[in-house]
Amino acid sequence: MAEIKDYVNKAVDAILEKKGYDVKILNIEGLSPIADYFIIATGSNPNQLHAICDEISETLSKEGLHPKQTEGYQLANWILVDYGDFIIHLFQPESRDYYNLERIWKDAKTESVE
Repeated sequence: MAEIKDYVNKAVDAILEKKGYDVKILNIEGLSPIADYFIIATGSNPNQLHAICDEISETLSKEGLHPKQTEGYQLANWILVDYGDFIIHLFQPESRDYYNLERIWKDAKTESVE
């Protein structure tokens, strides 16, 4: 079975495949019981966020991994996809600036995205 970080990397690849940008991986292990990683990314508009979300779902389902919950898909200002050990946050630029998860989770270790 793949490691959590392998799934995180596959999700990031799916985001980049659909031209998501400003992708950050926050390692929140030990900071929160809700997950080990947050993946945060931006898309330009609702259609792009839908495409990114769908690509992640398709990519990870091939690995046998399915989200526990998805929120915000309909409006697509902020789509949250909960895979248990990691949570993906897909934002439109204005929403990302407004919620500023990087500031809220400033104690998290930011991991590089290739």
